Amino acid sequence: MVAVGPLHMKWLRDALDGQADVEFVDMEELGRNPAQIIPAWQQFLDSRSGGFRPVRGVGEPIWPGRRPEELVECQLHEAILNIAIDPDTPFWLICPYDAVTLSPAVVEEAHRSHPMIVDVGSYHGSAHYTGRAHVEEMFAAELSELVGQPIATVFTAHNVSRLYTYIKFELHVAGLPAGVAGDIVATTQQLALNSLQRGAAEVTVQMWNQPDALICEVVDDTVIDDVLLGRRVPGEDEHDGLWHANQLCDLVQMRSSSAGTTVRIHAWK
Repeated sequence: MVAVGPLHMKWLRDALDGQADVEFVDMEELGRNPAQIIPAWQQFLDSRSGGFRPVRGVGEPIWPGRRPEELVECQLHEAILNIAIDPDTPFWLICPYDAVTLSPAVVEEAHRSHPMIVDVGSYHGSAHYTGRAHVEEMFAAELSELVGQPIATVFTAHNVSRLYTYIKFELHVAGLPAGVAGDIVATTQQLALNSLQRGAAEVTVQMWNQPDALICEVVDDTVIDDVLLGRRVPGEDEHDGLWHANQLCDLVQMRSSSAGTTVRIHAWK
C-alpha cells in the first residue's frame, strides 16, 4: 500500500506503470486526522498478509504546510505506529520525509520515532530512537496552550443529560454549519459519558471559538494508559467515543498522565 500525497502518487504510478500489485491511498484525505492512519494500515495487513505473506508500505503523513496541531499528531502517530503492529508481522514500511523543505526540527523528531534511517547513500539505525518510552513521553505531555478565554462548564452524572443542549446552543452561536455542529455535539457528549464511565466524578467541557477553528475540549481526572485507544475498530458492544471522534472530526488530540486526561477536538472553519 502506498499512502502519499497526489503528486507523489502520480510519480510512483508513472514509475511502476502497472507492473506491481499496489494499493494507492491519498494520504491528504486519509491523514487529514492522523489518528485514522493506523486503522487503515491494520485493515491493509488483515486483508493482505494472511498466512504471513510479506507486505510492504509507503506512508507519508508529514508534508510541508500541515497545521502545527496536525504536525504534532502526525509525530505522535509515527511513534505509536512502531508499537501498533504485531512485530511478527512480515511488514516493511518506509516513511518519506521532504528533508529539504521540512524544518530541521521535524526531521530531527523523525529520528526519534523511526528505528532505521535511510538517506542519500546510507542505511543505518537511529541513535535517537527510544521506542515505547518516546510514545509514553509524548502521550503524557500537555497540549499546546490555546489563545483566548474558553467557555467552560462542569458536568457530573447528575446533569450530563444537559450537555447536548448546552453544546448545541454554543455551536449555533459560533455559526458552525448544522452538519458539523451535529457531529461535534454527539462526539462531545459521548466523550463526556466515557469519562464518567471510567470513574471521573466530574467532567469539564471547554470551547474556544477561534478565527480558523472551533475547538472543544473534554477534561477529567482519570488516567488512560492505552495509547491505541480510538485507533482500533471497536466491537459491536463497545462505545468508544474517541473512535467515533476520530471518524467525524477534523483533528482529535488525546493526552493522559497522572494529572488526568484531555481530549481536544477541532473543526476547521
